[in-house]
Amino acid sequence: MDARVGFIGLGRMGEPMVRSLRRAGFPVTSCVHRNRAAMERLREHGVVEAADSAAVASASEIVVICVPDAPQVEEVLFGERGIVHGAKPQTTIVDMSTISPIASRNFAKRLEAAAFHFVDAPVSGGPARAADGTLTIMVGGAAEDVARVEPVLRAMGTPTHLGPVGMGETVKLANQAIIAGVMLANIEALVLAKRLGANLDAVRKVLATATASNYLLEQWLPKTWFAGTFEGGFSLDLLRKDLAAALDAARVLGHPMPATGLAYQLYTTRSAEGDGALDYSAIAKAYERNDTEVVTRHLP
Repeated sequence: MDARVGFIGLGRMGEPMVRSLRRAGFPVTSCVHRNRAAMERLREHGVVEAADSAAVASASEIVVICVPDAPQVEEVLFGERGIVHGAKPQTTIVDMSTISPIASRNFAKRLEAAAFHFVDAPVSGGPARAADGTLTIMVGGAAEDVARVEPVLRAMGTPTHLGPVGMGETVKLANQAIIAGVMLANIEALVLAKRLGANLDAVRKVLATATASNYLLEQWLPKTWFAGTFEGGFSLDLLRKDLAAALDAARVLGHPMPATGLAYQLYTTRSAEGDGALDYSAIAKAYERNDTEVVTRHLP
């Protein structure tokens, strides 16, 4: 019999992840965290609604959390009607949010002291792959805890156990630091090519066969910047939040991350211009002075 799963956090990622769990046959209980409309849609797919996080936990053997940041995880776990006030001893809690590994380890210690198990399992792939159940899932936790939740994770994507608690978040933040820098490199170079008169579609096709080839250039930008839209995708402000978590962990370790620091400042500047809710490829606006007309410049 499939484990009874609780799920808290029905945002742009959480809702399709719950749909994947239901397709796999898992009974799912959830509650309204921020999004009433998502709960109504999921009830039509057999998701049982509970009053709050404590009630979700009391009905579940495994509880999944997918919320924006560590303060929200804290609230869901330890708030007045948080998971710890409803969960049975030995319940396994899986945090699929992207937060600092330092915060994850702190949560794990507090939960262990209360006789609960904790696994961190952040994801990569965005809403489209969440809908397909093909997310990349980076997992940290004790081997026995990871084995217990692996069927649940496999319903949502491909999990890889990377080590103890915090290792999932560590790898996810490495991913975020890389994509932040790669996006900037793509946009900066392509705007130069565009201003020199190049056809961006031709440039993209050539670079796909060259050493500059990368996923964002081949798959992401054709759906956003090249298509003339920054709607949907992965919000610039969420990327800023992830970069801040990476920089915070680096600060604790005394580890320099100058390129990530610069990326954080550039995305923050774009957010201040009002684009924080747009896909992070909206950083292109910082490089294009005119969205409707590009002046071709010629070398002397």
